[in-house]
Amino acid sequence: MGVQPKKPTIEGPAEWFTGDVYIDFLVEPNWESKLNVGAVHFSPAARTAWHSHEGGQTLYVIDGIGLAQARGEDVVEIHPGDVHTTADGQEHWHGAAHHHFMTHLSITEGQATWGEHVTDDEYGTAT
Repeated sequence: MGVQPKKPTIEGPAEWFTGDVYIDFLVEPNWESKLNVGAVHFSPAARTAWHSHEGGQTLYVIDGIGLAQARGEDVVEIHPGDVHTTADGQEHWHGAAHHHFMTHLSITEGQATWGEHVTDDEYGTAT
């Protein structure tokens, strides 16, 4: 058994996010497991770039109101307690709603592949 102290919060890289995003890494991959868990904090209208995950991704919304969209599908609104999943390799984005902060846990077991940023026009059509 081991206890690891909390690591410092980092700013989300501009290559991955639009707007102000902060990440607390809770569980990082190691020699025993590929599990990656992070608390991701989005300011209003902040969002990820289009991306996909090897092995898929599960989001658990902790606070606020968010938006998520898979490529070619409708935008969905996500709320505290919601669990949102994307399949292995499914291109998607997620972030905070227009006038709300949003925090979710991101749970993955594989590498992310990052694409282009979600444009203001793409995000502007979200509910």
